[in-house]
Amino acid sequence: MQLEPDEIKAVITRLKRANGHLASVIRMLEEGSECEDALTQLAAVNKAISRGGYALVATGLEKCLAEGGRDSVDTKKMEKLFLALA
Repeated sequence: MQLEPDEIKAVITRLKRANGHLASVIRMLEEGSECEDALTQLAAVNKAISRGGYALVATGLEKCLAEGGRDSVDTKKMEKLFLALA
């Protein structure tokens, strides 16, 4: 299934924010920041990326249900995609 950019605009925004945050973590490490501070920020980046992935799966599922109803959803495929994020 392909999603249109306008359907996943919020996901794109979230991932771009996470990308910028990751760049900040890298900069922190390059500048010799405390490991604890860098790890705290890295955990936040990881959470943001995971949430972006979950939102992407949810958006795809919503689209499948809207277009074809429950019978159009490949539940095994959706489960595999969801678990890939775990």
